[in-house]
Amino acid sequence: MIDKPTRKVLNGLKKKGYEVYLVGGCVRDLMLNRIPKDFDIITSAELKEVVRVFSQCEIVGKRFPICHVHFEDTIVEVSSFSTSGRRFSRDFKYEFQRPIGCDEKDFIRWRNCLQRDFTINGLMFDPYAKIIYDYIGGIEDIRKAKVQTVIPASTSFQEDCARILRAIRIAARLGFRFSRETAHFVKHLSPSILKLDRGRLLMEMNYMLAYGSAEASLRLLWKFGLLEVLLPIQAAYLVKHGFRRRDKRSNMLLSLFSNLDKLLAPDRPCHSSLWIAILAFHKALSDQPRDPLVVAVFSLAVYNGGDMLEAVKIARRINKSHDESFCELLEPRDLDFEALKHEVMDLAESSKGALSKMTDEYFVSQAMAGYSRAPFSDLVFIPLALYLKAIKIFECMRGGAERRFASKQGSKIDYESLAYGSPQEVRHTFARIVFDTVYPLDLTE
Repeated sequence: MIDKPTRKVLNGLKKKGYEVYLVGGCVRDLMLNRIPKDFDIITSAELKEVVRVFSQCEIVGKRFPICHVHFEDTIVEVSSFSTSGRRFSRDFKYEFQRPIGCDEKDFIRWRNCLQRDFTINGLMFDPYAKIIYDYIGGIEDIRKAKVQTVIPASTSFQEDCARILRAIRIAARLGFRFSRETAHFVKHLSPSILKLDRGRLLMEMNYMLAYGSAEASLRLLWKFGLLEVLLPIQAAYLVKHGFRRRDKRSNMLLSLFSNLDKLLAPDRPCHSSLWIAILAFHKALSDQPRDPLVVAVFSLAVYNGGDMLEAVKIARRINKSHDESFCELLEPRDLDFEALKHEVMDLAESSKGALSKMTDEYFVSQAMAGYSRAPFSDLVFIPLALYLKAIKIFECMRGGAERRFASKQGSKIDYESLAYGSPQEVRHTFARIVFDTVYPLDLTE
């Protein structure tokens, strides 16, 4: 299950006589028979020696330098024991007693594992000897399906508040629970994530929503009081509809992301413009509920590049029921073509308006203003370039059918194009998610 570029780096360093290990979350995922999002390598070689082994290699980072080894479109990250050892001596404040019977190689491995965020990420795997080294109880916590910090959670999260979001992401993706101490400080230190720059917050949100565990991530963000900090507009929706912190029920927002998750995986992510467009579309629909036929025509027109006539013809042939549990959908009405077209166009404009609200600090700050116990947040982490990319999903309605637009044949997704944000692939996937949410295949009549 180790991919080809990673195997090449491992073999290249091993042939030169260096020790090489896989470390971190990839070891955890391999143990769980899951596909790792990526592979991290650590070696006994100095970083300068790694550069000499591979022609396409560079050292990146100042505080935490690592090597990037390039193979075509893939980058393999390689760190060095010597670099992590110097960082341990300089930055590591929490005291651990050295394990009994620990030789020099064990000490070097143990010291590196202590610098990991969570115990389940503190494993080291020798792919040649087929040995997993575990000095901090990571294997036991994997067996218990538990996420807990290596050092006390209060210290860990105050040292690096991004670990709070990584904890959510890992628990959501694996279906793990938090240890009691970790859960306590995830909740009580949640406002500290606002110390992170907006680019980092976008990256962490994308890891949560674009890799196949978006619904679980949103549920955990809500449960631990982080959703009202990161996505106040969506938090206000949950409050308005009486959604409790530990609620097991679903709603249209969660159903949209559940359908997104069905199409994605750690090695098959989507571009961030897709989940941002889903948030904007849902905001527009929750503000002004619509006839299910209007939503069907809207999704079909997004799919076919704005050909409203074709979208209406197909939508009128739908012979299955919509999901009546969603308050965002009105009772079906008898709408003629012009009325349908007008409402579809209005939904597209409303979605664009909702996206603009999501990037307006004042509007975001007011989303939870009516709830006295909610933390203040005017956080906007969507940059202009991403806003412009997402808004194009809705703009195909404006001028009718697009020239040279080819509707997708079949349901197979081009995941490389989706990850890079191909407008056509993102639109097709968006339309599919919306349609399947309104008219689910498994709906009980």
